[in-house]
Amino acid sequence: MTTTTPVRRGLREFYEDPAVPVASGSSRSLRQARMLAAALGPAADGTKTVLDIGCGDGTAAATAAPFLAGHRIVGVDWSQDALRRAHVRLPYTVRGELTEGGLPFRAHAADAVLFSEVLEHLVDPDSALEEIRRVLRPGGHLMLSTPNLAAWYNRALLLAGVQPVFSEVSLRAIHGRPGREVVGHLRLTTARALREFVTATGFEVVALKGAPFHGVPRPLRPLDRLACAVPSAASILLLHARRT
Repeated sequence: MTTTTPVRRGLREFYEDPAVPVASGSSRSLRQARMLAAALGPAADGTKTVLDIGCGDGTAAATAAPFLAGHRIVGVDWSQDALRRAHVRLPYTVRGELTEGGLPFRAHAADAVLFSEVLEHLVDPDSALEEIRRVLRPGGHLMLSTPNLAAWYNRALLLAGVQPVFSEVSLRAIHGRPGREVVGHLRLTTARALREFVTATGFEVVALKGAPFHGVPRPLRPLDRLACAVPSAASILLLHARRT
């Protein structure tokens, strides 16, 4: 008890800070939106409910909205500051947490869950995926994105003895890696680890794709886009899984 409470308080304070980034690149959001639209199909076949869990400022859901016309998108976040910003973009926003009582939705309430750049921030990812599985209907879709520990440039950085991009050792400052923003990453995965983790939690992996990272220096962005053809080396992992 004495070891976990200060950590949780620190994280809450960190994520309620308006200066902390709560949105990632548009290229990732667009690719993820197209994957979700293809999975759900048109609203003419029936209106579906999509929960954007960890919605941040609502950018990802707002990007997906034109592809999901007629479907219902609900933004969910634990940060009141993020929800205030998300409400500008989304008609429905709800405060909720993946742990400590769970999400404020009944079992099987959602047809799909957007889980964009959230996994890497979690203290207890196992319980989070179990809670997502609870609120998804059988056969429902999980669209998850997360940074790739084994991104092509991280492999080179590790060989040079440099802390990988996306990884952090402090909530206060950057130490030993490229970049200038502290974003609160606690966990990172490779493509193989992500597949195994999601499968072990009761999902069937449908597809795993790559997306570029908006923070890559401009001269290297063409190479970063090329790396998306090999998801295991891409900057961002985009996973589509189905609830079993």
